[in-house]
Amino acid sequence: MDSRTAAHTLSLIGSLLELRGEQRFKVRAYQNAAQAVLSTDVDDIEPMLRSGELKDLAGIGPATLAVLTDLVETGESRLLERLREETPDGLAEMLRVPGLGTAKIQFIHQQLGIASLDELEAAARDGRLAALPRFGAKTAEKVLQSIDVARRAGSRVLLMDGMGEAARIVEGLRHHPLVRRAEVAGSIRRHLEVVADIDIVAACDDPHRVAEDASRAPGLKRSRGEGGTRRLEYVDGTIVDLYCVTPDRFTVALWRATGSAAHVAAVQRAGESRRLRFDGDTLLDRTGKVVRLTDEQVLYSALGYSYVEPELREDRGELEAALSGTLPALIDSTHVRGVLHCHTVYSDGTGTIAEMAEAAQALGWEYLGVSDHSQAAFYAGGLKPDAVARQHDEIDELNATLRGFRVLKGIEADILADGRLDYDERILDSFDFVIGSIHARFGMDGPKMTQRVLNALDDPHLTVLAHPTGRLLLRRDPYALDLEAVTAKAADRGVALELNADPYRMDLSWEYCLSAKRRGAAISIGPDAHSTSALANVELGIGLARKAWLGPDDVLNCRSADEVLLRTRRTVSQQPGPRA
Repeated sequence: MDSRTAAHTLSLIGSLLELRGEQRFKVRAYQNAAQAVLSTDVDDIEPMLRSGELKDLAGIGPATLAVLTDLVETGESRLLERLREETPDGLAEMLRVPGLGTAKIQFIHQQLGIASLDELEAAARDGRLAALPRFGAKTAEKVLQSIDVARRAGSRVLLMDGMGEAARIVEGLRHHPLVRRAEVAGSIRRHLEVVADIDIVAACDDPHRVAEDASRAPGLKRSRGEGGTRRLEYVDGTIVDLYCVTPDRFTVALWRATGSAAHVAAVQRAGESRRLRFDGDTLLDRTGKVVRLTDEQVLYSALGYSYVEPELREDRGELEAALSGTLPALIDSTHVRGVLHCHTVYSDGTGTIAEMAEAAQALGWEYLGVSDHSQAAFYAGGLKPDAVARQHDEIDELNATLRGFRVLKGIEADILADGRLDYDERILDSFDFVIGSIHARFGMDGPKMTQRVLNALDDPHLTVLAHPTGRLLLRRDPYALDLEAVTAKAADRGVALELNADPYRMDLSWEYCLSAKRRGAAISIGPDAHSTSALANVELGIGLARKAWLGPDDVLNCRSADEVLLRTRRTVSQQPGPRA
């Protein structure tokens, strides 16, 4: 029994238990066990079971171990089969609908006998859903919108999840004796926020043999294709497009599989103008001789371009810039000097201020901005004025012990319905910086929501506008907002727009970050970290910033703490005071 299939079984059991209304801790136990088993990445978990190693894995308990024992001994899980028999097939599909939740799914099923996404949509349209107690027309309309989101999401996954899967598969390929090199390509390499499948290119001594071996990998449900090109579909829904080529064809194959299709087509046209043409995974000169390409830098050079980084390959003017030598020097992790958007145990974070500061220092940063939720966010433990004072005293005490590092006093202040920032002017004055964000009243129409944000930008305390569109990837669309007007005013007021690097948000999108750069608005890469480990979200943000053509001069937290504070103070001193 391979680890992928075992993990998928545990995950399915967790989902079906959730539908049955089991306690959250029991559902989480199966989800955690699935992650623990998947992390072993072994072809057969039986030796680990027999040795006791599996039992000792963090996240494995008696109930989940019993499932794994069942899988090893019989190839099936009796618990999973029983749950499947007791659960209508379509209910699990309904779990994909954002905001619906297991309690509502159970209630709808009990009241209307609905057991599929199609039936749910029909009930939302014909009035049956609206007629249910505690539902109504607005709720039915929201369900329809959420069904649309779920269907558009399809089999796509978050970039973070795709990167994790791709890393495991590539690592396995690299251990194959006939593979010289294997790399991730496609939308993951271009750093798109969500991905539909995983593209991998491998340089092999025997491409057909490697592809055949990959087609027999544990946990595989189906393999399609021939030769060195295969489409692999795993039991857990992961889809991999694998391109196995000889080493001399690797460069073009990696470039082609990276895409985008529009960028590849534009490069091919440019090659034709120089009497160079692509023949499959080779580049031929005007005499038909193969051009030797050791890497992609040589490929672009042969075509008359400076190197185009993978993140930029979207046919958005990158080739023109590469031809004229005006491609930007992109940001990388060495440029980031600190972060501002972090939460602690004072609100809904899991780390203390000292723990978050220590983790930030370990990443090589010079400062950490603490920005817990403000009092309006009562559901997230938002800070009352007395808690703000206590937190500031704690930060002062901690800073007195630190050398070469400092903790900045910030807040993530809710932007209220009329655009005012949470707290009065006296308390806002006590912070080193203020992050403003919207956490309620998402349904306002476009003009009202836009005016709400524009009003907030008039407050001189505001330093950063956080997750500006409010989107949750694959779960919630952006709220209605004239982002061009917001960007223009942010640039005028000196307020940075956040590139929120939480993997579920990635907000702003790279397209809007690029637009903000061109309008002169600064970007702040915020991890929105609620734990020490979530500080690593910054790496995802850096990838998206690179995709948006951003360099270190475009990003607020590539500046020192003193420069950030000077910018904040200058903004406060130059702008009009808060509205009455």
